[in-house]
Amino acid sequence: MRSNRVAKEARVAAEIVRINSEAPESSLIAYVAEQIRSGSVLGMPTDTFYGLAADPFNLRAVEKIYDVKSRSRHKPLSLMIESVDQAEDLTRPLPEEFYKLARKYWPGPLTLIVRAASRLPLKVTANTGNVALRVPACKIPVAVVRAAGVPLTATSANVSGASECTTADGVRQQLGDFIPVIVDGGPSPRSVASTIVDLTDPSGWRVQREGAIPAQEISDFLAQA
Repeated sequence: MRSNRVAKEARVAAEIVRINSEAPESSLIAYVAEQIRSGSVLGMPTDTFYGLAADPFNLRAVEKIYDVKSRSRHKPLSLMIESVDQAEDLTRPLPEEFYKLARKYWPGPLTLIVRAASRLPLKVTANTGNVALRVPACKIPVAVVRAAGVPLTATSANVSGASECTTADGVRQQLGDFIPVIVDGGPSPRSVASTIVDLTDPSGWRVQREGAIPAQEISDFLAQA
């Protein structure tokens, strides 16, 4: 169950902001970025499922995500970023495999788990010291990251245990009473989650979750790279 605090803050209905997925309107992106900077949690399209987007440096916003999703505080939040340069600002020195995989698959449905920089809140990493990053092949969240000047949280926009959403309407049905804005960028281009590769173990990388990119493809690529 969601906390009483979230219930008290519930809204009658989320505002739906429709943005062109191929040519995002700058005025709408600016509006969404301001919502992020003000501490709101928004529904946001990605190149996989719709996600819950918030400023990871705003601890109240991060707390709202866990409340809205009824998500365990022991599970860290992944982040959407715009570039490898931004990844370097959020992490400790990165392994060689990170750069190989990022050059090959970003932007795209590949999430890379690496060691987090100390500036990232412990609440975001769930005290693991690690952070999961990806550059989505979706113009809307990348434009919002640039306009807001911060990465965005990327956990799926659904109640924990419920089906992930591939449309804004799906997000509205599950979470529309608990978040102020849902960005409608049309249906997701795929209905498979990103592949997650953990690069934090000094003894070697591993595929933590096979998704849109086959684990064998990752293995073959790193063996040849």
